[in-house]
Amino acid sequence: MAGDEGFEEFYRSTRHRVVTVLYALGGDLTEAQDAAQEAYVRAWQRWTVIGEYDDAEAWVRTVGYRLLVNRWRKIRNGLSAYRRHGPAPATGPPSENTVALVAALRRLPAEQRQAIVLHHLADLSVGDIATQTGTPTGTVKARLARGRKTLATLLDTTLPEEVSHA
Repeated sequence: MAGDEGFEEFYRSTRHRVVTVLYALGGDLTEAQDAAQEAYVRAWQRWTVIGEYDDAEAWVRTVGYRLLVNRWRKIRNGLSAYRRHGPAPATGPPSENTVALVAALRRLPAEQRQAIVLHHLADLSVGDIATQTGTPTGTVKARLARGRKTLATLLDTTLPEEVSHA
């Protein structure tokens, strides 16, 4: 059964049985389908070896079952941690400054907002922003300067001299 054609035939002839078995073992059709899909991807990646097995379907079923078990373990461990530590502490509402900043950012043109957020919140340099967005450095600087000026107006604040001359 070597070759891609062999895998395609193997997949077509076994997928229903594998999903059915995983569904019966796990009780959740979506989880069974996800586990089967991942198991078939792994089989395809190693098909030159697995295609020679006497029972390649058994290999896929075993891998699929192990994937289900790993998901159950993650869920169980998450529940255990939740019971041990309890829910995350409640966070209060955002401050008035945060609400005002978000509202002002929403009023900026998308390109200026992107430059402001990447520079000031993601802490990227002008050069990094230019590379990431495929924009010339001078354009990024102009967007930062315009965005800062508009934000200052919207937030009714005055910018320090060194910031207003990006």
